[in-house]
Amino acid sequence: MTAGSSYDESTPLAREIADITRRRMALQQKDLPLPSAPRVFTVSNQKGGVGKTTTTVNLAAALARSGARVLVIDLDPQGNASTALGVEHRADTPSVYDVIVGEAEMDDVVQKSPEFDHLYCVPATIHLAGAEIELVSLVAREQRLRTALDTYLQEVDEPVHYVFIDCPPSLGLLTINAFVAAREVLIPIQCEYYALEGLSQLLNSIKLIEKHLNPDLRVSTILMTMYDGRTNLAQQVVADVREHFPDLVLSTLIPRSVRISEAPSFGQSVISYDQSSAGSLSYLEAAAEIAQRGAGQ
Repeated sequence: MTAGSSYDESTPLAREIADITRRRMALQQKDLPLPSAPRVFTVSNQKGGVGKTTTTVNLAAALARSGARVLVIDLDPQGNASTALGVEHRADTPSVYDVIVGEAEMDDVVQKSPEFDHLYCVPATIHLAGAEIELVSLVAREQRLRTALDTYLQEVDEPVHYVFIDCPPSLGLLTINAFVAAREVLIPIQCEYYALEGLSQLLNSIKLIEKHLNPDLRVSTILMTMYDGRTNLAQQVVADVREHFPDLVLSTLIPRSVRISEAPSFGQSVISYDQSSAGSLSYLEAAAEIAQRGAGQ
């Protein structure tokens, strides 16, 4: 039996290592296209625990690693995206709250993430928790984020290729601001029972916002997360979602991964925390799919 023959893949672990090696080599051969205009995504799912923030930061990091200039807007009062990208977001930090209530320009609050050269973040602070109430009395309350973002994108020195907005799981004024500011919606769906629960409500909300507030908005991408290929349930969920949304679901599946879960506690994305892991590779593949799908835009 020669080196590199079937012996190398005779055990599950060896097969997995060989598969990861093949996928990594395939990725290295891809030159990801950059969009001609900024692509603005809201990452949303009203069902909690589906990997929304994890998906936001890791796709952003993956695209920044490939050379794109990427901005993450953390619109969740918990500030988990800010934590994962290693940016300051204490109570007195200038943040997206100041932008929304009109006390600061977006350019004044953008921070560079230590993750990658082209990765930036508008952080969230605890003040954002009260923004829902304050927004009610403000003029053009649904348009605040879009106005600030459009101004920033027009005036920034170097072009921004991707914007990812991480919003709260509830459908309040913050989330509506995110939908109005975006052109595309990316929905992470967990590969578990009740995966599609609440999705019709989310899609109806998006249709209403498209009709009344943002005619440019569309659901462009669905990403299956927390996939465990050993279970029939996960495989069935993927099949069901692909049957319902054949043109929207990425072929990449994000696996259940300890590395993906660990990374935020170190103030990192999994892309920088463990580049050799299956979870990191999967997000790099998903980012490549998103880049290639939008190449004609």
